[in-house]
Amino acid sequence: MYYVYIIRSLAKNWHYVGSTSNIEKRLAEHNIGSTPSTKAYAPFELVHIEEFPNKTECRKRELKIKKNHALKKSLVPGLK
Repeated sequence: MYYVYIIRSLAKNWHYVGSTSNIEKRLAEHNIGSTPSTKAYAPFELVHIEEFPNKTECRKRELKIKKNHALKKSLVPGLK
């Protein structure tokens, strides 16, 4: 299975949309600072997750969320 996820920084008003096949491992990577694009915003909480049977569908959904701010606002509580 593949997952689209949204995490929210607990330190700053910032969120990140990504995809992975191992959500637990990926969230841990974000929280320990091993992901350069999110390192400055750690720690994180998982605020949204969607499951997909294949990588292609997962990636399509990730890109749709990234391109559509109104959709992100509907999925992330408190996002402005």
